[in-house]
Amino acid sequence: MLMRHAIGSVLRRLRTERGATLRELSETSRISIPYLSEIERGRKEASSEILAALCRVLDVTEGELLSEVVSEFARVEVLSLVPERVQAETVAEHAVSDVARPVLLAA
Repeated sequence: MLMRHAIGSVLRRLRTERGATLRELSETSRISIPYLSEIERGRKEASSEILAALCRVLDVTEGELLSEVVSEFARVEVLSLVPERVQAETVAEHAVSDVARPVLLAA
């Protein structure tokens, strides 16, 4: 995983947790929507000035952002150690349990 992918993933999560749209974040940070979108998708590197502006608007410190990025790297690393077959089975089990749960509650 590249650093820009982890940063983008964390920024998108923080934005959505706060219920902000890309347009709202763009307006408050004064960063264009296309550029923000590229950053969130990990296609563009964000400068330290851009990251500082986004942190200010998202109400996190740069240190908190970087801690979240480290956690994202760790999560991806752990997933990479799990064989793909086990990952697929785990996803399938969650899908079945999510479907089965409402049926059981309705019965």
